Amino acid sequence: MSSEKQAQLNGAYYGPSVPPPRQSHHPGRRGRGCGCCGCLFRFLLGVIVSVVVTLGLAILILWLIFRPNNIKFHVTDASLTQFNLTATNNLQYNLALNITARNPNKKIGVYYELISARAYYEDQRLGSSDLEPFYQGHKNTSVLSPVFVGQHLLVLGADELSEFNVEKNAGVYNIDVKLYLRIKFKVGKVKTWRFKPKVKCELKLPLSAKGTSAGGFKITKCDIDY
Repeated sequence: MSSEKQAQLNGAYYGPSVPPPRQSHHPGRRGRGCGCCGCLFRFLLGVIVSVVVTLGLAILILWLIFRPNNIKFHVTDASLTQFNLTATNNLQYNLALNITARNPNKKIGVYYELISARAYYEDQRLGSSDLEPFYQGHKNTSVLSPVFVGQHLLVLGADELSEFNVEKNAGVYNIDVKLYLRIKFKVGKVKTWRFKPKVKCELKLPLSAKGTSAGGFKITKCDIDY
């Protein structure tokens, strides 16, 4: 009898060790849940998506019902009676404008909470005129009448000074007028949040005699940017 078999019979055989079987996890616990933080994140994400979708649908429905149109601005009249550059580079100016603001909407009113008009020449601000706040009803046209009077130190380069002299000889000046607004819309009894649009009017203004409108001035449409 071989020594190996003799060892087995005697209970003293030490063969290759067999590792004990691994303990399996409880089947009910495998993959259970997503963790506290993960579940909370998914819940919050679902709430945010629901709110965004709801707001988007509400805005779309309101737009389909009321069909809002932009306010339209035009400079209908202008009087530039002084625009003189002195030897000390002070620009003396006297400018009065009539600007119409047209609300074309049938069911939307406009609260003008702030209206600041500013005049620019060669991108340099000459003066400003703050106008009275007001409410504009449906399909209504309002007239804004800013006035700019005074003098301003104007620093012009060689090219800009040459352009000024060309305009002086022609008697027509390129002046920009901008309106800085703070407005709210009224839909029924509900007011919207505030908007701060900017209105830009690029004007060609003939120099006119004092107390008269600028001869040859053409009604000019202004651009509005929300």
